[in-house]
Amino acid sequence: MTRLILATRNHGKLTELKAILAAADLHYELDCADAYPDIPDVKETGVTFAENALLKAHALAQATGHPAVADDSGLCVDVLGGAPGIFSARWSGSHGDDRANLTLLLDQLSDIPDPHRAAHFTCAAALALPDGTERVVEGRLRGTLRREPAGTHGFGYDPILQPDGDTRTCAELTPEEKNEISHRGKAFRGLVPVLRELVG
Repeated sequence: MTRLILATRNHGKLTELKAILAAADLHYELDCADAYPDIPDVKETGVTFAENALLKAHALAQATGHPAVADDSGLCVDVLGGAPGIFSARWSGSHGDDRANLTLLLDQLSDIPDPHRAAHFTCAAALALPDGTERVVEGRLRGTLRREPAGTHGFGYDPILQPDGDTRTCAELTPEEKNEISHRGKAFRGLVPVLRELVG
């Protein structure tokens, strides 16, 4: 069975990809970066989601000799010209401080009227093969930014993005509901025909 490596230590992402592959009748031996503790984390020095995803996928494919999938994602606010974008996880200055990032963004948007609070989550999912072959697929989840956080599910900016066509934030959706419409779910599902073509 072909081994496919997911360049993450997030087991939630691994579970999500496994479900998507199973639904598409694609059967790989799927591992994440935790299976290779000697491989250091890759610095995300790209200036786009796609570049960062490719950096991670190529690094793991080269180090393991197996096809690798990686993703990079963030929140893009229209009135901020697409920011925080690739800086979403460290918008407040320290990486991964969800509360500080969310609070800073809401403060920056406090004077922006509701009709101009459009935003979207973007995810770039990349596949890299050991021979250097690469493909990238992007998924988006469009919505509007609330003025106050709501909901206890999810992470990051989920409590303030209300998807178009819904009255709840992403953090008020069940995990199953979110996976159906999420940017990462769309990007991972978009990789299915690419995997069929390049990995088999």
